Amino acid sequence: MKMARYKHPSRKKRLVKLGDQTCWAPFWTVPKKYGKGRLIHPGRHTAVKRSWRRTKARV
Repeated sequence: MKMARYKHPSRKKRLVKLGDQTCWAPFWTVPKKYGKGRLIHPGRHTAVKRSWRRTKARV
């Protein structure tokens, strides 16, 4: 999908939300969810996993 040079504010707002969803979960959620001894990457339990390379957002 080609992007316009000047983005409409509503589209920008949706893109910001999608960008936030792809971030990793905070590091302190790992011991909270799995216990103190377990070492797991915080990206394992994020809700939405999307990359700008792999899958495109339908915005």
